Amino acid sequence: MTHSFETEHHLGYRILGWTLAIALVTGVVVSAVQVALDVQRVSDELDGDARQTIAMVQDAATQAVFSIDSELAQQVVDGLFAKAAVHRARITHPDGQTLGERRSPLTEAGFRPLTDPIFGHEREYRQPLIRPSEPNTIYGYLDIQYDTAPAAKTWLNRSAVTFGSVIATALILGVLLYVVFHLLLTRPLLRIVRSVKQVDPENPDDRLLAMPEGHKRDELGLWINATNNLLVAIADSQKRHQEAEDRVSRLSKYDQLTGLPSRDTFMEVLQRNIDEAQHRNYSLALSVVGIDDFKSLNEQSGFRVGDKVLQSIADRLTSKFGSGRFALARLGSDQFAVLEKELNDGFQAADSADRILSCIQLPVSIDGQMFSTTATMGVALYPSDASEADRLLQSAEQTMTLAKQHGQNHFQFYVASIDQEIRDRKLLEKDLNSALDKHQFHLVYQPQINLETKRVIGAEALIRWEHPERGLVPPDHFIPVAEANGSIVDIGQWVLDQACWQVARWAKDGQPLRMAVNLSAVQLAQDTIVEDVLNTLERHHIPAGRLELEVTETSFMTNLSDAVEKLHALHRAGISIAVDDFGTGYSSLTYLKQMPVQHLKIDKQFIRDLLINEEDTRIANTIIDLGRSLNLTVVAEGVETEEQEYYLSQRGCKLAQGYFFSKPLPADEFETFVQRFHQQIVENNT
Repeated sequence: MTHSFETEHHLGYRILGWTLAIALVTGVVVSAVQVALDVQRVSDELDGDARQTIAMVQDAATQAVFSIDSELAQQVVDGLFAKAAVHRARITHPDGQTLGERRSPLTEAGFRPLTDPIFGHEREYRQPLIRPSEPNTIYGYLDIQYDTAPAAKTWLNRSAVTFGSVIATALILGVLLYVVFHLLLTRPLLRIVRSVKQVDPENPDDRLLAMPEGHKRDELGLWINATNNLLVAIADSQKRHQEAEDRVSRLSKYDQLTGLPSRDTFMEVLQRNIDEAQHRNYSLALSVVGIDDFKSLNEQSGFRVGDKVLQSIADRLTSKFGSGRFALARLGSDQFAVLEKELNDGFQAADSADRILSCIQLPVSIDGQMFSTTATMGVALYPSDASEADRLLQSAEQTMTLAKQHGQNHFQFYVASIDQEIRDRKLLEKDLNSALDKHQFHLVYQPQINLETKRVIGAEALIRWEHPERGLVPPDHFIPVAEANGSIVDIGQWVLDQACWQVARWAKDGQPLRMAVNLSAVQLAQDTIVEDVLNTLERHHIPAGRLELEVTETSFMTNLSDAVEKLHALHRAGISIAVDDFGTGYSSLTYLKQMPVQHLKIDKQFIRDLLINEEDTRIANTIIDLGRSLNLTVVAEGVETEEQEYYLSQRGCKLAQGYFFSKPLPADEFETFVQRFHQQIVENNT
């Protein structure tokens, strides 16, 4: 448990307290000793002064006693009081008769209760008076009493000074000693403690202890070096331990040969991705890849070659599918797993399967010898095929096993109908890629009628694909495929070129009509689309006003600013812009406000049930009113009855096209239709 380093825990404060305490005790003891010695010295001085005083008057006092001279004796006594300490003086005969005497009161002082027990309140001294010639005869006595207060006062003052100076000196020395301790010990220790607190237990060698300045060669320096060495050793031990754990974990979670996740680890990854896919509502594709005839490769070339082939395949898969939307694993033996995330549809999974097969087909060079391999794959989709991790993997493995029974070097989906649909899509895509070069496309033209003048003012160019085996392939079938694989760019340019050629020919024949051409989202996203369109017009010598480009709402929603910029560039050149299938997407006035649009085309699904379905009628009316309010021309698609044509005309719809007027026609039939249609209008008017 980690405790915060509180101030009261500081070693420096404890040292300061102990230092001051010891200094104070030492000062008191030293002062007491000095004061005691001074007591003795003062006491001795007091006795010495008394002896000196007696010696000074001894002869005179002896003479006064010897001659029994009271006056002389009194003079001697009075002379003794010249000393302030003398409290009483008396000269007497041996029989007690007093010849001279004098006394004064004791000094009153507040310190006497302290000093009297030490020095006494007074001191008495008696000196026998004898003559040198008769040393054995005592003629009298000289008695002196000293008042101890003056000497005690002097002692007390000196003791106070001594006590204070010694205590102060001791305290100053204690503080200085603390400062020395702090600078040399506690402050470096505190810095060391702070360095220790910054050490990361997980990575102890990242922040080693800092060496205190000036302590490199003393005990603290040795301690720091030893501690840092210990931290480095601990970190090294932790790293070796972690490396050992990682190796153990890798051995248990990853395949030793290829380095890919093992089956158990992959199941965890698969479950996490299923949970995420469920939360974010997208699909997954799990492919189990089995190397074809791998057992024969091991038997013929040896297990070492087989292992190297597996390693090479694993490296290739990792380099191409090892990150982002894919997850890889080796399930065991010659089987691998590839998980594709954020799947749009099964066709995307089929494209990935083709890429995986192509990746595995590349020859492998081992010891100068080339080895070729193929693989068979089983593909299962989440959530359509299975919603649980183990069931999804089981479905993919079963599909792979079943696919091997029907050949090699191909993939198969878990559900037969989906597998067949995807195979048909792949075959259609293959045929589509060569259809343009084989001249299998042609254009037809559907007339656009002005409902006010009842005249043909233009045509919409529509592509048709005449497949040599399938026959006529509907645009709804192959256009999405072309947009998915990018071939729509070349196809769309061909359509534009053919339509412009036809417009130029009609104009030359005296029929200056406007041509509407669909522009896909993929084409609009091309950086050169503006230049391509303008170059096509220039090549066929067509005025820009003869061309109308139809775009759907979804074609410019993904990158609105880029689409707006390109369409404005085309509009500035004189080309008309129409929004096709208006009302079927995310219709927004914001788009119409920013887009250089001149025409709105009501989708045929709203015209089909016009006057029958109230909701469709209301939508059609709303679009017509919207176009009128924005000063846009509204074009109705799919007009099939006279009632629809009349209603739209009355509601203010300007243009229309549909089977009521004519189905899409080849160019020559279109020309004939226009002539007959206009002739019929003339006849009706006459």
